[in-house]
Amino acid sequence: MKKIPAGDLLIGAHTSAQGGAHRALLEGIEIGATTVQLFTSNQKRWEGKAITDADADLFKQTVASTGLAKIMSHDSYLINLGSPQPEPLQKSLKAFREELIRCQKLDLAFLNFHPGAALEGTEEQCLNQIVASLESIQDLADKGTTRLLIEATAGQGSSVGWKFEHLGYLVERLHKKIPVGVCIDTCHIFSAGYDIRTEEAWDATLAKFDEIVGLEHLYALHINDSMKPFASRKDRHAPLGEGEIGIESFKAMMKHPRLRELPMYLETPDGPPLWKKEIALLREFGTL
Repeated sequence: MKKIPAGDLLIGAHTSAQGGAHRALLEGIEIGATTVQLFTSNQKRWEGKAITDADADLFKQTVASTGLAKIMSHDSYLINLGSPQPEPLQKSLKAFREELIRCQKLDLAFLNFHPGAALEGTEEQCLNQIVASLESIQDLADKGTTRLLIEATAGQGSSVGWKFEHLGYLVERLHKKIPVGVCIDTCHIFSAGYDIRTEEAWDATLAKFDEIVGLEHLYALHINDSMKPFASRKDRHAPLGEGEIGIESFKAMMKHPRLRELPMYLETPDGPPLWKKEIALLREFGTL
């Protein structure tokens, strides 16, 4: 397979959609991105604003003019598709459907979501509820091209998705019914106990992922260093090379034949000034 030049790799960040979804694309261009992640609506509210035809047209025109690709949405932090409580579950299902509708209207490649939290139930009960929740939107998922990406979590509290076994369980039960996949967050999997600090560690972790989930189901990466130590089960992002993972991990990642050509989205702190530097740094690593 021909190696994609570093300048063509899909590297970006979670940019701001304040003032309209198209604004996230323009901010992406300002920081040297070739892809972006965005919120299509306020991530801290249950009720989301609908995308109008005019909004969608402007967004698609901006995508065409900027050349950005594989645009990804991140769903609301309030949504818990594995909730054991009827009222929050129904609110989550409604909000998730509305998010997918917005993604499809904008022709987004991916909808990234945290799988859910067990709260008072067991992990298995939570995982089964997530499966049932996603099965309930099969009719809608089949209508568009947006793929639903389950984000690997750090495992804080009662969150599921921090074990590859959780991700494999969900993918195995869903991938033949709806378009699903996985997004690995480097901070999250490190905090969950999967070492990625060296090339050898990356190889071992990816071999384990392939065995349990399948590398064919890995579609995207969130790129973050970790403020907290290995296997701490804490989700605290740090600038690249300034955390517990270390810069050698990201050098190895950008050389890795199975990783370097995946869409990558920075979620490091400090915003656009840092992202511009980190995007350039990752591209430099990708040329080595």
